[in-house]
Amino acid sequence: MLTRLSLRNFVIVKSLDLDIESGFTVLTGETGAGKSILLDAIGLLLGDRAEANMVAQGADKADVQAEFMSSPTLMAWLEEAELSGDDDLILIRRTIDAQGKSRAFINGISATLAQLRDLGEQLVHIHGQHAHQQLLKNSAQRDLLDEHAQLSDLRDMVYAAFQQWQQAKKQKEAAETDAAELSDKLETLTWQLDGLNALAPQRDEWESLLVEHTRLSHASTLIQGSAAVAHHLIEQDHSVSDQLREQLQSLLSLVRLDERLGEAAEMLDVALINVQEAAQQLNHYAQRADMDESMWAKMDARIGDWYEQARKFRVAPEDLHDHWMQLQAQFQNLQLGLDLEALIAREQVTADEYHKAALALRKARTAASKKLAKEVTASMQALNMTGGQFDIELVEATPAAHGMDNIEFKVAGHAGVKLQALNKVASGGELARISLALSVITSAANPVPTLIFDEVDSGIGGAVAEVVGQLLARLGQARQVLCVTHLPQVAAQGQQHWQVVKQTHDNVTTSHIHVLTSEERIEEIARMLGGVNVSDTTRAHAQEMLSL
Repeated sequence: MLTRLSLRNFVIVKSLDLDIESGFTVLTGETGAGKSILLDAIGLLLGDRAEANMVAQGADKADVQAEFMSSPTLMAWLEEAELSGDDDLILIRRTIDAQGKSRAFINGISATLAQLRDLGEQLVHIHGQHAHQQLLKNSAQRDLLDEHAQLSDLRDMVYAAFQQWQQAKKQKEAAETDAAELSDKLETLTWQLDGLNALAPQRDEWESLLVEHTRLSHASTLIQGSAAVAHHLIEQDHSVSDQLREQLQSLLSLVRLDERLGEAAEMLDVALINVQEAAQQLNHYAQRADMDESMWAKMDARIGDWYEQARKFRVAPEDLHDHWMQLQAQFQNLQLGLDLEALIAREQVTADEYHKAALALRKARTAASKKLAKEVTASMQALNMTGGQFDIELVEATPAAHGMDNIEFKVAGHAGVKLQALNKVASGGELARISLALSVITSAANPVPTLIFDEVDSGIGGAVAEVVGQLLARLGQARQVLCVTHLPQVAAQGQQHWQVVKQTHDNVTTSHIHVLTSEERIEEIARMLGGVNVSDTTRAHAQEMLSL
């Protein structure tokens, strides 16, 4: 849920700090007062594109911030994205400089626009004022049905299966037309791989080769040096260990006189043990049998082979293993390309997998469409479309990434009228009402906690407007609902009421949002009812609407 919104130098809003309550909040004001600015700010926080004209005139930058209540699901998403905060609030911030360059932050951590959009889809759902016009498109109708029925997982499966099918189909067609070219490429690649396959360069082998080669190159120096050190430590007359032992005995005799010297004696004893162990290790190292010339020669020859193959393919020696893997993958793909029977079989398998996923999606769409049509038909009766009917028809279509169905919304505005496509029969007012019914019903099934309706009640009025307000208020009992409206019947249903006012001072225009008191709400509803000249009768009507 959105709990706070702060704007600084955003368009014509100089400064705004708005605490937002749960339930149904209405936003009203004169046309052009700046109601859309608030929605633009929220959209910006949800990942919309930033533009230079969003920065207030004369300001260096605009700053938009919002606080949202978190949830276990959101906290898990934030943790996975490494964007977790310190408490159960989510803080989103967006800044825009005068050149239009923007930066985004989630819980004070720099975030990408893709992350803003992913998070925003889980926080807020905005129903725009032109949503009813989008409903005339079959693609928008399909998306609405799938979103309402929460079929995103099935759609993703269909999309992935379709891509795999198309890729297999292209590979088969390429093999049918380019068999000769594929054969030439395979022959060239076979020649290239001969030397690499013989060398078989392993991952991280080059580093260990260089280390071992350096060690073997200095074998004589290493053996003689380590043996000489061991000799000085324990073997020669009056060696280091002999001297340490003598001094330890002297110190032990003093310990009998003063125990405080015991710690120093223990340290000398440890030193003597370390010297003896070090000498033993050095002697063992000097006696190792693997430091011979034959091993060095083999190592030197392998390094030479690495350099030869690296020069051949013009890559660094340390990148030779990765290059070998890439060539092997290309070789396998080319072999597959020449195996036409295997490609035909693969195309059939992927086609079958696609059709299986698409049929599962169709089954889910069919069940969801019946339920949604029934609910919208019921809502139409309350929206002054008595006897009207809504239906969703699934028509088999050419297989595509979205499935094998065309979705078509159909409507009969009144009893006895034949169902026809929505884009052919619905008037502007009917379309607005059907769109609103769909918005409210689909939002009820959407887990997003905050719903924003931007003038979705345009094109309706009278008693229907009152029903619309009741629908939104009912939705606000379970969700946080914000609605921009010009209808007093809708505004009167709000639990909270904001008024947007535009002011001009010293040729500078600014927009302000005022949280209305009970008395102020009467004046605003009266203004919406009566226009410029508000009479006592209009005020009384406004008060009656609010009391109801």
